[in-house]
Amino acid sequence: MNRESAVERAGGRALRREGGPGWLVPALLLGILVLSVLRFDLLETVLGIRPRGLLVSRIPLWELALQHLGLVAASSAVAVPLALALGIAAVRFSGSGLRALLVAAGSAAETFPSAAVLALAVPLAGFGFAPTFLALSLYGMLPVLHNTIAGLEGVPEAAVDAARGMGMKPRQVLARVQLPLALPVILAGVRTSVVINTAAATLGAAMGAGGLGLPIISGIRSFDTALILRGAIPSALLALFGDATLRRLEDRARRAAGGTSGGT
Repeated sequence: MNRESAVERAGGRALRREGGPGWLVPALLLGILVLSVLRFDLLETVLGIRPRGLLVSRIPLWELALQHLGLVAASSAVAVPLALALGIAAVRFSGSGLRALLVAAGSAAETFPSAAVLALAVPLAGFGFAPTFLALSLYGMLPVLHNTIAGLEGVPEAAVDAARGMGMKPRQVLARVQLPLALPVILAGVRTSVVINTAAATLGAAMGAGGLGLPIISGIRSFDTALILRGAIPSALLALFGDATLRRLEDRARRAAGGTSGGT
């Protein structure tokens, strides 16, 4: 029992809180993001620009930001667990050819531009929230799927053998050893997925999904740089905030698993 607990603790180190706070950058990005959404006129003053379009006040910027955030959050909430489950299945049943099939399908899907994926979703779900949600969910699965497979396959075989030697069942080995040790790599995939979807969600405005892409498209049509920046700056800040936040979680998981901080 004691030996099994020792193996479990070795795998569960990735879930413990370690390191200093290190949340200054995400906090600053969040503050600037909120400021840009609620008082973008201040940024316009600093940048010395003023919108010429008439569509700028039709929908409040904070409402567009909430639409954008909701779209990214909803698609990520579907993409991450589904890709994680597929990645686990691919590793556990690697002899069935499932791994090769998923990797090949994911690699092929990555060659499609996000705009093309969104356009292809329209015939299936029509215009509005649904096609953008469907496209972002499918597109966001790829980094998580690849990193889940890479992370699980990168777990030292000695740790897995030790857990099996302690009498752990396959599910216990997965939950207590493999997943905690693979967590930094998996979180790197989640981070990539969230950042990609945050940027790609701006294209959803062309499909009637709203969001921060709406002022960008309106600005392009009216040749209004200020209107383009009204959507581009909050969208970029949202992506940077998501990247910085998930990077902190990734670094903490890597330190807990015995690796070095950083990552890609």
